[in-house]
Amino acid sequence: MTIQIGIIGGSGLDNPELFLNARDQILNTKWGAPSSPLKIGKVAGINVALLGRHGREHTIPPTQVNYRANIQAFKDIGCTHILATTAVGSLRNEICRGDLIILDQFIDFTKQRKMTFHESFNPHAPVHTPMADPFDSQLREILIRVCTDQGLSFHKSGTVLTIEGPRFSTRAESKMFRSFGADIINMSVSTEVALANEIGIPYAAIAMSTDYDCWKEDEQPVSWDAILEVFKSNADKVTQLLLAAIPRIALQ
Repeated sequence: MTIQIGIIGGSGLDNPELFLNARDQILNTKWGAPSSPLKIGKVAGINVALLGRHGREHTIPPTQVNYRANIQAFKDIGCTHILATTAVGSLRNEICRGDLIILDQFIDFTKQRKMTFHESFNPHAPVHTPMADPFDSQLREILIRVCTDQGLSFHKSGTVLTIEGPRFSTRAESKMFRSFGADIINMSVSTEVALANEIGIPYAAIAMSTDYDCWKEDEQPVSWDAILEVFKSNADKVTQLLLAAIPRIALQ
């Protein structure tokens, strides 16, 4: 059975109930085991596989996620598209708590991760993957249309800056990231989307703003409890967005 759409559940959506009668499939890839078993089921008759980025109980820190195994697992089961969800901190006044952002660019500020499947090249055949527009334009357009149809508070584009984690930024770093032109900050997406592009699977991400990092001095600095509170209170928006987008993606 070919799985058409893979979903990566981020913080607050590690194990969402997207479908009934789901079954687990345990996989092992050439890069090792993915973060969790794949939960496989159907949405509107479409085969879907769900993976918790940090494990189903959120036990895997951002840097320790086996991103290569996660993306490879989707490739191995025949996945044709990937949708990811992620909690992010806002670096802009106009991006409010609970807003959704359909990402179009990233800035990679990680330091310790495996960012490629190519640990060596064949003789005289280097592989350098284009990354000018990393997020798939067709998937993004579908997500934008669904957000519009559902009347959600969202932003049609945004640049995410990915840091290593698990610590949050210092105030100086947060202000620096704003000066880079980043709109939001998280600890995962740049790694995933780079690998998805390299392996040839169209990828798009739905980000939810949960906080203002720490650049905004009239706000309390970000905390994990505050992130979860906002994400849990808005998780249904993301779930409904996914459920509405999946049939449209399958019609492409």
